Amino acid sequence: MTPQELRTLCLSFNAAVEEFPFNPETSVFKVLGKMFALSSLRGSPLTVNLKCDPEDAVRLRGEYEGLIIPGWHMNKRHWNTVTVDGSLPGRLVRELVEDSYDLVVAGLPRAERLRLDRS
Repeated sequence: MTPQELRTLCLSFNAAVEEFPFNPETSVFKVLGKMFALSSLRGSPLTVNLKCDPEDAVRLRGEYEGLIIPGWHMNKRHWNTVTVDGSLPGRLVRELVEDSYDLVVAGLPRAERLRLDRS
């Protein structure tokens, strides 16, 4: 997956936006003000921090050792850093991004979730 493909995927979700609150090199993808992905799209290798169910996070780290690691500069229980350099199946990366988005949406207040459904 290329950096542009990662950006396009993250922005394909309902109400997703890209912001640069830390520096011009770090893309932060949010839904209704809540972060679901963070990446330095110019990084080599390309990586993305994604929110993850804690049990799934541990399982994925064991299954894809070195390619999925505890979230760099994030809450290690809830976030993973995923290497997006072609070593992982593209389908898996897309699923992990979608799962991260879905987890964040699930944590939004009911009224905001309903508003997303209508958009």
